Amino acid sequence: MDLEKFASEKFNGDDYVKHLVKEMVAGSELSEFRKQLTTEKEGVSNILKKKVFENYSQFIETAREISHLESEMYQLSHLLVDQRNLIEQIKEESLLDDQKNIIGDNTESNDNDQDQNKKALSIIKDALIGYNKSLDDKVFLHEGSLIELDPNDYRPICRSHLFLFNDILIIAKIKHDKKLEFMNEYETKKIAVVNIRELTGVKNAINIITSEGNRIYQTINAAARTEWMEKFEATLKFNQSSSVPAKSKKGPAPQPPKILQKQRSETQSICSDMTLSPTASIATENLAPEWLISAPEEIQAEIAQRHFEDSLHLIQKCEDYIQKNPSFYNINEIQEKIKNLKTILSSVLLHELSIAECRDLQSVLRSSRRLLKLLIEMGKSRESSTIFLKVCTTTIRTSQRQARRNNLPVSELFFCDLAQVASDFLRGFQKQAACTAALTVWCNDELQYFSQQLIKHYLTKGTNLETIAKVIESVREPCSELTKIGLDLSSHMEGLWRVTLEQLIDESRHRLIENIGRTEEIWQPYNLVSKSNLRVLLKEINSLGIDMNEHVTGDTFINLTQSTVNFCRHFLSVTESCAIIGKNSVLKPDCEKLLRDLFVTQHNIKPLATQQNVDLNFVAKNKAWLVDVLLEKAISDFEAKSEHKCILLTELKNQLKAPTPKPRNVYTVQL
Repeated sequence: MDLEKFASEKFNGDDYVKHLVKEMVAGSELSEFRKQLTTEKEGVSNILKKKVFENYSQFIETAREISHLESEMYQLSHLLVDQRNLIEQIKEESLLDDQKNIIGDNTESNDNDQDQNKKALSIIKDALIGYNKSLDDKVFLHEGSLIELDPNDYRPICRSHLFLFNDILIIAKIKHDKKLEFMNEYETKKIAVVNIRELTGVKNAINIITSEGNRIYQTINAAARTEWMEKFEATLKFNQSSSVPAKSKKGPAPQPPKILQKQRSETQSICSDMTLSPTASIATENLAPEWLISAPEEIQAEIAQRHFEDSLHLIQKCEDYIQKNPSFYNINEIQEKIKNLKTILSSVLLHELSIAECRDLQSVLRSSRRLLKLLIEMGKSRESSTIFLKVCTTTIRTSQRQARRNNLPVSELFFCDLAQVASDFLRGFQKQAACTAALTVWCNDELQYFSQQLIKHYLTKGTNLETIAKVIESVREPCSELTKIGLDLSSHMEGLWRVTLEQLIDESRHRLIENIGRTEEIWQPYNLVSKSNLRVLLKEINSLGIDMNEHVTGDTFINLTQSTVNFCRHFLSVTESCAIIGKNSVLKPDCEKLLRDLFVTQHNIKPLATQQNVDLNFVAKNKAWLVDVLLEKAISDFEAKSEHKCILLTELKNQLKAPTPKPRNVYTVQL
């Protein structure tokens, strides 16, 4: 077969078929050609599928490579941005070259120092836009460009330039034209500076804690950060000095590092600066390591920034070190600080746990897992379990109220929530026996509250048996599922509503018997008027498990009274509800008593004295059918659903067993 014809642009299908018909006269030839054409079509289709699959595979591989390239380009872009920022910071490391040239390193005399300080203050005052206060009595210590970071996610906000004096800190914003715009001024006595280490993706950062909140700045390198910390320590020394401001001004103020070094050498202070990199060497004392001395400040910073895991890890690290090395200098002071910080951390965690209330239980459980884990590690199992269960109580009861307003199934929701809380609780406190006991008490309280609400809203006075059975069934099924996680609350739940159910069953018994007494029996066969009505009734009775075809007479008659047929449907419905309620062996006698009294009331109906020409055989036939068919069916249904023997109804059946009535002459019609 020449397939090139089909690929030609001049190919015409109609002409090609006409040509084939002329050449191939016999039908067998056309059939054979059709088979060849079909085979070629399938072959071409398979080849096309393979090509499509190969192209699709190559497309997926190419997309994967593009994704990798995009990721690498993204990383490269970030690296280039970081490099550009570093280069700009290096270029603008000092915006006051003139000041530095004026200040210099010349410290030959106090007068020269004072002149340099005055010139530096004058240049700073001229460089700041929007600053109107006087700097005449200030001592200039340090200045530099920093990057201000967002305290929440540590993203860069803007470039700032800081001026540090002996008693104030001035923060200026670097504008696009490289001019300085005044932003804030803080007294150095009212601020604290903390060295922040190893933030996620951020290095060389310091945290300036002010009355307005935390302000985080990033330096160009570790050396610049150390220098800033030393300068802030110098301001602390100035503030603690007993000399008057005038003397401080006359001293070698423009050289704070030398003053700081001189004060350290004179007092041999063991209090290191915020970066814990002291230059003085103390050989006569057994000092604590640098990380331990700075640990209290770092723990405070971690707690403030909600890094609870890091703060607890550092607390445990400090406690382990103190336990192994209890002989270093000022151990009592550091140990007391660590103890207080641990107490603060536990209080913060307990507070966070107590405010985790939410309408969604899943959100509460997710947010509580982290806090519970930390509190258990800190030995706060009892307190955390109590608060956790209180929060769950509030959340579950809120969801229950919402479900009742929206007509949702409250029972399934309650036991599902109870199972989730118990599972999370047992997972978190599996090694705490006292906490497990608290869970048992909590489940008991919640079950008691749930049963009270259930009785209040669904099991009120006058509720019919069918509704009671549905409510009980909706509670028993999810309650039994709790046994899978080790909680068997079924017997306790049955005990909580037993008294209420007994009262409702007794009330229903009196009401149903009274309704039967109001019915006036007409001792005539039941006339359905039409065949369609008869078929519908027979179908309905058959669905209940009773065959009435043998009692059909004539075209539309059933050889039983209307009252008997209606009682059949009603009694089987009541039997089903009583069987569901009677699954509890305590309530079973009450349910059997209701069914027995109801059946006896119907069975004892007799023709009135005013009713004449009543066929007594027909009356006996109805009563016999009630005992032999209906009562037998009710006993079997009750035992099947309740899974208990039906004692009272069986005894009643044996008592009411009557002789078979004489048969009537009836004829049947096929429907």
